[in-house]
Amino acid sequence: MPVFAMKSPLVFAAFVASLCLFSALPSAHAFSTVQLKNGASLDAEVISEKADRLVVDLGFTVLSVPRDEIESVKPRAEAGDALPVVETATADLYRVAAGLPTLSVKENVDRVGEAVVLVRTPVGLGSGFLIHPSGYIVTNEHVIAGEYNISVTQFRRGATELEKVQYNKVRIVALDSRLDLALLKIEDASPTPFPTVSLVGEATLNDGQSVFAIGSPLGLDRTVSQGIISSHARLLDGQLYIQTTTQINPGNSGGPLFNLRGEVVGVNNMKAMEVGVEGLNFAIPIDVLKNFLRNRDAFAFDPRNPNSGYRYLPPPQPVKAAVATVAKPADKTTTQAKP
Repeated sequence: MPVFAMKSPLVFAAFVASLCLFSALPSAHAFSTVQLKNGASLDAEVISEKADRLVVDLGFTVLSVPRDEIESVKPRAEAGDALPVVETATADLYRVAAGLPTLSVKENVDRVGEAVVLVRTPVGLGSGFLIHPSGYIVTNEHVIAGEYNISVTQFRRGATELEKVQYNKVRIVALDSRLDLALLKIEDASPTPFPTVSLVGEATLNDGQSVFAIGSPLGLDRTVSQGIISSHARLLDGQLYIQTTTQINPGNSGGPLFNLRGEVVGVNNMKAMEVGVEGLNFAIPIDVLKNFLRNRDAFAFDPRNPNSGYRYLPPPQPVKAAVATVAKPADKTTTQAKP
């Protein structure tokens, strides 16, 4: 046991008191993951818990974290003992997950990238994401509006390289132009269940929280962009949107907006495209999507309805010569104008 040379009884008393303080701390919170409301997390030793703050040891420094900035405190998993991820499927086609760790953008992309797809029609393209292993896809209504010939491209990891798998039998299940949401279903047979993403269980978004998007802007598939939430509740045209600095360009429409746990928090759908305007991008909140999925029967697609997604071109018109009647003062002869 090392011997310490104390220069005075006062210093020795202070040293003993500090040892008693640290030994009296609860061991249950010795090593914890402190999840902050802005999306970041701290893996540290909790050395003191106060009513208004938490004091943690980062190894090189001691940090005091206000309680108002903390979302949760959970015991940190030991090496080789990862926290369990509990996935819960719902009756609404989507699933949520508890216990997902906060990862870097690269780690998240590796985990959820296969569930983001490219949605193509004869007149354009957009993005989408798989929410059910049987092939249900969420995208924007304006991506498929007026079309029924839809194809979906998935990017799967092969044994040695990335594989593009295209599905041409895609059915429109439900859509709503006001919400700008659409639900599709891949009808092609698949040898394995489709990979899916989970929706955030509780939409606890905070301004300044880090988020990222995966999509196909201008057809550049598997493009990743990162930013923050500028405003978690921005009112535009009577509806709430998530305003973000994450770059959203034509082709990103319908793609997912993720938090750093890899959960979908919104559906990307538009950006401000005025000259000199940058960083004004918007996504549909996840609560709006959940409500759309829960009530999908109310938005069910019907090809017999002229207000549905089919595009009806006007029928060809026969070419007829224009007839004009000109009355002459003498004989009132009727003449036919040249076409």
